Amino acid sequence: MSSNSEFFTGISKIPYVPDASAQQVLCFKHYNASEILLGRKMEDWLRFSVCYWHSFCGTGADPFGSPTLCRPWNEGDSDMEIAKKRLAAAFEFFTKLGVNYYTFHDRDMAPEGRTLEESNRNLDEITDVALELQKQTGVKVLWITCNLFAHPRYMNGASTNPDSHVLAYAGAQVKKGLEIAKKLGAENFVFWGGREGFLSILNTDVAAELKHMANFFKMAVAYKQKIGLKCQFLIEPKPKEPCKHQYDYDAMSVIGFLKHFGLDRDFKLNIEPNHTTLAGHSYEHDVIMASVFGMLGSVDSNTGSPDLGWDTDQFPMDIRNTTLVMKAVIEQGGLQPGGLNFDAKVRRESTDLEDLFIAHIAAMDAFARGLRNAVKIIEEGVMQNMLQERYLSFSHGIGQKVDEGSASLEDLEEFIKQNGEPKVTSGKQEKYEAVFNHYL
Repeated sequence: MSSNSEFFTGISKIPYVPDASAQQVLCFKHYNASEILLGRKMEDWLRFSVCYWHSFCGTGADPFGSPTLCRPWNEGDSDMEIAKKRLAAAFEFFTKLGVNYYTFHDRDMAPEGRTLEESNRNLDEITDVALELQKQTGVKVLWITCNLFAHPRYMNGASTNPDSHVLAYAGAQVKKGLEIAKKLGAENFVFWGGREGFLSILNTDVAAELKHMANFFKMAVAYKQKIGLKCQFLIEPKPKEPCKHQYDYDAMSVIGFLKHFGLDRDFKLNIEPNHTTLAGHSYEHDVIMASVFGMLGSVDSNTGSPDLGWDTDQFPMDIRNTTLVMKAVIEQGGLQPGGLNFDAKVRRESTDLEDLFIAHIAAMDAFARGLRNAVKIIEEGVMQNMLQERYLSFSHGIGQKVDEGSASLEDLEEFIKQNGEPKVTSGKQEKYEAVFNHYL
């Protein structure tokens, strides 16, 4: 390592202090990692992860302003020296925060070189250090992804680029990314198509681009199998930004794409709720839609400002949202091998180093509260009983035949001839909302 100095001086391992006051913010008030809920430790239900790019590469710069976050690990005489300092700071943060996982893009971890070979050498050198730190701390990689959107070569896309030369470069980059995933024991590998889409339909062959993207994914599946990489592949939906329209628009768009091209057994979804709201859906929508189809693999746990039209990547603090997410997670038996990755950044005005801790602690507490709420909802069964009663007509007679798939239109017509007009039945939405609020 290039530096053994402590970056977060004055901050020790974050404790669990359930009776802490409102002003005590460098402690967990709700997240108790070893607490058992429904037969599983809280940390195993939540599987928290810190993202590398926002927390350690972020500078606070935006399209209207210069960097505001002056981090000591981003100073050095060379890009590789900075990369090693950044890694040291990250693992100090992981261990003090008490998380078991982290995530990164290949180009977050190591600087891009002038050639593919130089980039790969840089990545090898830095991940050697990362592997040693993982062994020392027990912190593991939740997922890795390749940055196929920032470099100018990818301005027209990566796997959907109209130039096959660019697609080939993206494939070579992913090949190395998969090798690094195996080296570091990553439990998942994410594909996010920030440039996979279009700005104008006039210069876009949509059918060709979708086919090329599917074939690109098939190459990744084949190489994963060839090298014996044991991890889950994930696609992360987003409707727009930087493209005007991205092909992986939302959960249902991605599920339809995967099923159409025969890839649904090889991939699941990494849902980012901020992306979900950008698609015009409610916070929990894509989590639930992916889950009911057996396709929810992981969650990038953040939030946005629905009144804005862009991806703000804020830390999740809304207990209603975290309760709905954790209810879906529990009902599908957990997120493993995925987790809750904080793809979130402190605001550019939050410039103190402790703000990075405060943001993560508050978000972890928010999800711990959501987990406890969801457990109570499920254990008491009030809402589930209400749902079962609402759909009771599908447990017998013509409803049961519909549910089992054995009914015909002739059967339905005969039923109406015998039973006439159905009665009006209240949906009781306000009652459901009142009962749900009881648990928050």
